Amino acid sequence: MAAWVYILECADGSYYTGCTTHIDQRIPQHQSGEYGGYTSTRLPVKVVHVTECQTVLDAIDAERKIKRWSRAKKQALIDGRFADLPGLSLS
Repeated sequence: MAAWVYILECADGSYYTGCTTHIDQRIPQHQSGEYGGYTSTRLPVKVVHVTECQTVLDAIDAERKIKRWSRAKKQALIDGRFADLPGLSLS
């Protein structure tokens, strides 16, 4: 089953990273505040990055990795500057 990992930019400029098997449902839940949690107190949010993964486990793995990244590394991913990603690693 396909799944997606996504990054949202919140109204305060922060990034939220999540994953889902129903991207077409999850994004509107975040945008309306229905999903609760972090994004519901930082509305509005906008989608800045989405990657489709082959499996749910792949999406969970990608989400966990991205959540540990620095803001600069997340920004490089969002901007499509893939060659910059290795140099921005913290670990």
